[in-house]
Amino acid sequence: MNCPAPDTLSPGHAPGGRVLVIACGALAREILALTRQHGLSHIDLQCLPAQLHNRPEKIPEAVRRAIHVARHDYDRILVGYGDCGTGGLLDKVLDEERVERLPGAHCYAFFAGLDVFDAEAEAEPGTFYLTDFLARHFETLVIRSLGLDTHPELRDAYFGNYTRLLYLVQDGDPALEDRARAAASRLGLTYAQRRTGYGLLESRLAEFAPRGTDA
Repeated sequence: MNCPAPDTLSPGHAPGGRVLVIACGALAREILALTRQHGLSHIDLQCLPAQLHNRPEKIPEAVRRAIHVARHDYDRILVGYGDCGTGGLLDKVLDEERVERLPGAHCYAFFAGLDVFDAEAEAEPGTFYLTDFLARHFETLVIRSLGLDTHPELRDAYFGNYTRLLYLVQDGDPALEDRARAAASRLGLTYAQRRTGYGLLESRLAEFAPRGTDA
């Protein structure tokens, strides 16, 4: 869940200028891995707390503040969020600030791909989704945040309408697969997984590669 503080990042220099990604902390590991993998040293990352997902109404203004602080130091800014439960309010802010975000309603969609996610959701509407981040932090972000560690009897109240847990796999870490399977068992759901890699997150960041490089 850690993300380097903005003032600890070394400014990159590349054709097209410096790029800042303002992202949900839940994407920090993936974005840093992609910038290293594709040699995107001119891209810096600033994370906002992953816990904002519990208060999505706070996301738009938190993103706006980050844009205002960074705007004069960067040539381009990309916001690493989907709509993420803001009900279109994040898009309204980004239209006003003239900044783009990742495509899709949430990270499940841009990891899986928009069409694939829609097909999965239509095939089985009662699906609870996990990413690598959520598999890694399932105990904290799901069990404890919902109080299921102290009141396990509430499980069916929260998850009674779900039928399966679908793990969208980014890295292919067997330990995370074990955690995802354990999460499905704990919630009383059928387990399924789909290898997505980084999906639209990777292809979108690749668009910021310096000219003449293979990203």
